[in-house]
Amino acid sequence: MKTKIERAGMADARKIYEIIRRHASSGVVLPRPLSVIYEHIREFFICRIDGKIAGIAALHIVWEDIAEVRSLVVEETFRKQGMGKALVKKCIAEAKKLDIPKVFALTREPDFFIRLGFEKISRKKLPQKVWNDCINCPLFPDCDEVPVIFYLK
Repeated sequence: MKTKIERAGMADARKIYEIIRRHASSGVVLPRPLSVIYEHIREFFICRIDGKIAGIAALHIVWEDIAEVRSLVVEETFRKQGMGKALVKKCIAEAKKLDIPKVFALTREPDFFIRLGFEKISRKKLPQKVWNDCINCPLFPDCDEVPVIFYLK
């Protein structure tokens, strides 16, 4: 089994959309229209196993000093193999290349991120701009996600 993490390309957009749509229905990630996937394709990393997409994650730049790991999904048959960890580390490495000192995530699995060096923080410590996507969430305004942050410096 050959595993490879790489940047997504335009040819991957529909598969990314399908993965997000399928997992959004169970509340794992926020839904994203296909047009948004195309507009933000440069944010996505994909993990391919034997040429097929088995996991995805995106690094969304929020402001000059902060970015978000979002749309992190590993297909069920490939979980518990380190793929999610590898995708998050790839996002952190990208933030480092871009000289972005803070990377956060909103998650229902804070322990996963804490094992990767993130720490829990108060929602109030995140810029207001972060909450723009919340309006599209079916749980708004009763969010059950935990904010976590990774400091690169």
